[in-house]
Order: sequence, then structure tokens, then C-alpha cells
Amino acid sequence: MKSIKITFLLACVLSMPRVMAQSPVVMPGNFESVTIGSQDVTFKTTNSYGKISVYSPSIIRIRLDKKPLNADFSYAVVGKPMAVKAQITQTDNEIDISTDSLKAVIQKKPFSVSFFTIDGKVINQDEQGLTTSWVNDAVTTYKKMQDDEHFVGLGEKTGNLDRKGNGYTNWNSDVYGYNIAADPLYSTIPFYVGIHHGLNYGIFMDNSYQSDFNFGASNNRFSSFGARGGEMNYYFIYHKKLADIIASYTWLTGRMPLPPKWALGYQQNRYSYYPEAEVMRIANTLREKRIPADGITLDIHYMDRYQLFTWNKNRFPDPAKMSAELNKLGLKLTVIVDPGIKVEKGAPAYESGLAKDVYIKYPDGTPYTGQVWPGWCNFTDFTSEKGRAWWRGQVDFFAKSGVSGIWNDMNEISTWGQKMPDNVLFDFDGRKTTHLEAHNVYGLEMVRSSYEGALEHFKERPFILSRSGYAGLQRYSAIWTGDNRAEEDHMLAGVRLMNSLGLSGVSFTGMDIGGFTGNPTTSLYTRWIELGAFVPYYRNHTALNSRAAEPWAFGEDVLDIARSYISMRYQLMPYLYSSFYESTQNGMPVMRSLAINYTFDPKVMDATYQNQYEFGNGFMVAPFESTAAFGKVYFPEGKWYDLYTGAEQKGAQEVTIPVSVNKLPVYVKGGSIIPMQSLTQSTAELPTDTLAVHIYKGDKPNHFVYYEDDGKSFGYQKGDFYKRTISFDPDKKTISFDKAEGTYKTNFKYIRLVLHGFEQTTSIKTAGNNLKLQDDAIAFLGAAANTDPQGSVNAPDKSPVKTVTISNTTNNIQINY
Repeated sequence: MKSIKITFLLACVLSMPRVMAQSPVVMPGNFESVTIGSQDVTFKTTNSYGKISVYSPSIIRIRLDKKPLNADFSYAVVGKPMAVKAQITQTDNEIDISTDSLKAVIQKKPFSVSFFTIDGKVINQDEQGLTTSWVNDAVTTYKKMQDDEHFVGLGEKTGNLDRKGNGYTNWNSDVYGYNIAADPLYSTIPFYVGIHHGLNYGIFMDNSYQSDFNFGASNNRFSSFGARGGEMNYYFIYHKKLADIIASYTWLTGRMPLPPKWALGYQQNRYSYYPEAEVMRIANTLREKRIPADGITLDIHYMDRYQLFTWNKNRFPDPAKMSAELNKLGLKLTVIVDPGIKVEKGAPAYESGLAKDVYIKYPDGTPYTGQVWPGWCNFTDFTSEKGRAWWRGQVDFFAKSGVSGIWNDMNEISTWGQKMPDNVLFDFDGRKTTHLEAHNVYGLEMVRSSYEGALEHFKERPFILSRSGYAGLQRYSAIWTGDNRAEEDHMLAGVRLMNSLGLSGVSFTGMDIGGFTGNPTTSLYTRWIELGAFVPYYRNHTALNSRAAEPWAFGEDVLDIARSYISMRYQLMPYLYSSFYESTQNGMPVMRSLAINYTFDPKVMDATYQNQYEFGNGFMVAPFESTAAFGKVYFPEGKWYDLYTGAEQKGAQEVTIPVSVNKLPVYVKGGSIIPMQSLTQSTAELPTDTLAVHIYKGDKPNHFVYYEDDGKSFGYQKGDFYKRTISFDPDKKTISFDKAEGTYKTNFKYIRLVLHGFEQTTSIKTAGNNLKLQDDAIAFLGAAANTDPQGSVNAPDKSPVKTVTISNTTNNIQINY
């Protein structure tokens, strides 16, 4: 017995050095086995299992885990692997995967991955010695930081356009009145673009656990991305142009559906408008004061004690009748919904959800209960088809009330205390998981359920808005930047947030105009509502117990400015609607950071100019604080025109300009094609029968895809649209309209060409006829001037132009100048 004890103790002592030498960081190690398919490589290393797949000629996917890989599943990815001709070869030391666009080299001893251009330039590579590793359940991939590398994107993240030197966490959070450096915020989009040496690439890590991205924060060696659980699963995307990277990313995660046109109009909101008489007062005042608008939004006070799928009948005795009255005024109704269902015996929604077994639960089977506006609530499990189906059915409540838009709030998931337990269980479409993995996709699956329910029950295209989401949210919803503050720096931070969301595949974005919390100064409100005219989702919103923030609440001068900018947006509706159509086709955002079209221009990354952005492909907006008297603007290469005066500005230079609170600095790129219409008071009102097509003379050819349909139905999916490409070619001195596609009959019988920068041109030739150009002047802020009895005293700036009107035929139109 004694010898056995001695032997056991000796064995323990001998084993101690080996145990102590084991690293708490687990690396993949060397390849042990490999199977090569036609466009994938499956392998096992010392400590991991992996698979590398070619998804398209420009996308390669990497999966790695410490255990055999789970069945493939994603709430974000909808793109299926293309059949690609990939060349895969291996030696004892490496495996090479080549497409016609890029090359991946996988080292075997030990595992690492590098990506190269076809001609051998390094695009991106693992940091040698670190590569991918695990610390407990957390997995991180480390990338070598290239010389002068910059990073953009990552969705709704505060800070500079250039993410270099900073780290970020993805954990969807309810951050009321957040400061402009707060992280994380409400949504998670784990996708970014790296830029260096004239190259750019995208990385999308599809993992819904809490994730962390490091772009050289607290180190000078690497950038990294990782998650607190799950497998390493990322898609590497390479294209020569950043716009094509966005196109590939949105091919993977889906593109936005065509929204109803009314959602592009001005929206009036408040926390809260009630009762019905107040809603109608706001609606009628908008019309009386000639402020174009398309929507009014109701916050939580429309409900009976904040209970979902109810109306407070004292405040809103007949919601359907009220909605019909609003529709007669050209206004659509949007209402807020939260995911929490109040625990109240006898309440129809609560009892229905209980009977259908749709709530998330603790491990002992008890529904999780958290406190939100109504009190103690249960929460629908949107990660189960059963839960989504139940919610889709409930959406019929809003359809019967005449509602046209659903605003999804508190869906981070948010409960008072913001500490939902980790052990709450979610179905995750059949693969049960905890709150740790389901949290970040909860908002995405809620808006999916709202959108699919609206498709089922609404008669027209629905509008869906969300505060939270995950990669792919653009398939279902617009997003706004949450509970911002009425402060100068918040206004500019909102611009950067929306630009970053645009870089990350989300085109339909907005921020609360004027700020949600606090009270804006008169000048700040003025600047903000001007800026809103050049934002995809134009919503004026303010909080409970703050001062009124309707356009008329700040005096007649501000009202006149607000009315002018809102009116200009409505005149730009053909341009804006066509730009949204483009987003549905290639993922290009409506609001575009200069990094998209001028990726390798170092000035674009300069913090001085990072707030500048393009609105569609024609306008450049340069926002400044409302208190600024002067500002520095960077004009990228090419020719630029002052929107208001038509003054020309050469590109590739920095210019200091005077700044006035009554005019937002906006410029138009040379070569741009801007279709405009007459002023309407809502998108439900038809404009006059002449489409004004503004052509800005430039040095390079350009084209614009003009798109039109009824703005509300799904007929466009069956070909009931009107689409044609309009081109400008300075070399051939031509302007052309391609033959129209689709069965929809255009609203415009005539085209009025409005030529900017064509001072030496006196006539044009079309269909064999010479047509004389007329000298004219355009006031872009003049559409609403007739509401001001002294409009002539403060006449708006005018831009000199040449004009001519021609018939709008569906056939090719060739114009020589």
C-alpha cells in the first residue's frame, strides 16, 4: 500500500512541469489531415477543425473551431456560394486557393492564412505567431497591421471615420442620451473595410456573441476581431473598388427592399403626440403652413397603459377613422412597438402568447420576466418560427387600425437594469442557445417578424424602423441612431454614424432631427433641419417634457428656412427615389462617406473633413456646427458647383468658406445628373407633367439610372416600373436617354433640360432639330418663397442655367450640344 502511494505521488510530481507548461492560449497548431473539394478545403489541425470555402470569385470564407464544426446556420447571410472555378493546390507546407480575383495561401505548419492579389500583392495576412487563438471560449483572429493601414465601417460606431488606433465592442445596448464617444450603441454589424497601399478589402465576422474589434488599440502589432463564444467564422472580400466590396457584402447579407415612397418624405414625430385632437392639430398645421410632409409617428402613449396591441380608447376612440383622415391629408401613420408583452391575466396578447408558448424562458421552463414600460413583461422568442409566426399574426391589429409603418423600439433587448441573465434560453431555430448568443440578433429577428407580418397584412409596401439590429437588418428595416442629444457635436456624430452604417450595408438610416434629449438652440435646430433634407430618413423627433420642436416652434425665420429645405427635398424626390432604387440593386448607400468614391485620397481620412458626405452620387454635403462662421471644405478631384449659386470650384484642394446658419453648404459634382419635379405637399400628390433634368458639366462621362413606379404597391416586382439610363459624355458632347424599360407609364410628359456650366452652348440638336437654349436662373431654395409675403426682400441665391423643354418619349433620346 505504501509503495502504491509513493508511486502515485511520484507520478503527480513528474506530471507537474508538463501541466504547468500548458499555455492558457490555445493555438490551432499544425495540419493533421486535409480534404480538398472543388472549391473548399476541410481540415483538422492539432487543436482545431476548419473549413475554407470559395463563395464567389471575390469572397473566401474561413471557419475554425476547437471542436467539429456545427451545421451551417446564419441569421445574417442569405447569399449562397456561387459555382466558381477555383484552382486549389497543396504542398507539404501550404495550400493555395486561386480565383480570377484573388489568391489565398494557407500555411500548414502552423496554421495561418494570407490573401494576395493575382499579381502577388499582400492584401491581408494573419499576424505570424498569433494567427487565430482561443482563451477559454473566446476566439480571436489577429491580422498583421499593414503600413499606413486605415479602417472604416463597423456599423453604428462613434468616433472618427478612420477606426485606426481604437477598439470596439458589439453588444446591443440601450444607451439613453449617450455621449458621442459611447461604445457599444444599439446595433451590431461586425463588418469593416481595411485600406492600404492602394488596396481595400472587407472582413465580415458572422458571430452573434459579444464581439470585439481592435484596430491597433493598445498595441502596435495587429488588428484583430473575435467573439466571446462560438466559432471563428469570417468572410474575406476583395475588390479593387470599395463600392464593389459593399456590393459583395450586401450580396451576402441581403439588400433593402424598395420602400414606400411616403417613407422618404418628411416625418413629424414626438414622444408623444396624444390625444387624437393633438395628432390632427399637428397634421392640419403642417398643411396650413405649407410644410410638405408624409408621416406622423405615435410613441408609447397611444397604447392602453403601454400594453402592446392595444389603443388607449380615451385618447384614440377610433384609430382607423383617424388614420383615414390622415390619409386624406396625404399623411401616413407609424406607431411604436416594443417586444415586451405585459404579464396581465386576461389580456388578449399576453394570454395568446402564453397559449402559443412563444416566450423566452429560464432553464426550468419559467418564462423570463423583465420590467419595461408596461411593468413586468414576458418577451417573444423571435429566434423561433413559432414566435415569429405569432408576432406576424398580431401585426394584423395594426393593419385593421390603418397603420402604415411599424417602429420597433427597445429591441436590444432592453429591460430596466439592462442585465438580462445569461441563462435565459432561446430556440435559435432549433439549436437551443442562451442569451449570450441570441442577444445581438434579437432586434434583427424582431424586425424580420414585423416586416413579414406587415407583408402579410398590409395592402401596400410597409415601412419598418428599428433601433437595434444585426448584420442583414437592411433586408427588413430602416434604422435610426437612437436617443441622441440636442447638442452640436451630437448632430455631427450622427452624420458619422449614418455614414458608417452606409459603409456597412445599411442605406435607410436617420437620426432624430433637433436631438431627442434636451432643447436645441434656435441656430442648432435650424442647421439640423437643413441637414435632415439630405439624410435618408427625415424624422423630426424630441422627448417628453422638452420644448416643442415642430418647424413653426422656433419663429417665422426658422419656419421659412425649414419649409424651404423640406420643399427642396420634395422637389428632389425623383433623384432620391432613384437613389433608393440603386440601393436595392447594389447595396450602395444613399448617404455616402467620401471614403466610398475617394478611398485612397488621404484627405478623406482627415478628421477635419470626415463629416463630409455624398448624398446619392451627385451632391456633396459639408456640415458644420450652427455656431461656425467659417469652415474648411475639401473638394476631391474633379469639378464642383455651389448648389445655390452655381459657382464653380476646382477639385483636389482645401478651401475655407464663410458659413451661415441659414444655408447648409452643399455642392454638386461635375458630370452629375439630377432629376427634379415640381413642389408637392406630400408624395401622394402628383407633380406637374414636366421632369427637370439638371446636367452639371464635367470632365468625365457619367450616367444616372432614373427609376419610377407607383411608390406603394408590389407591382414593380412584376415589371410595372419605368426605368431608363440618362448619360452625359463630355468627349462626345452628348446627353442621352436610353429606351425606357418596364410597363409603368411615367408621370412626366416633358423633359426640361437644365444645363449648368454650359455658358458657351447656345443650342442643342435632337432628332435632327436644332433647339435654342434659353438663359434662365434657378433658385433651389425658392420653391416655398411664395409663402412669404416679403419673399422678394430676401430673394434666395440663384444659379445661372441654360434650359430647353422636349417631349418625353419612351424611345432613345440623343442630344448633341
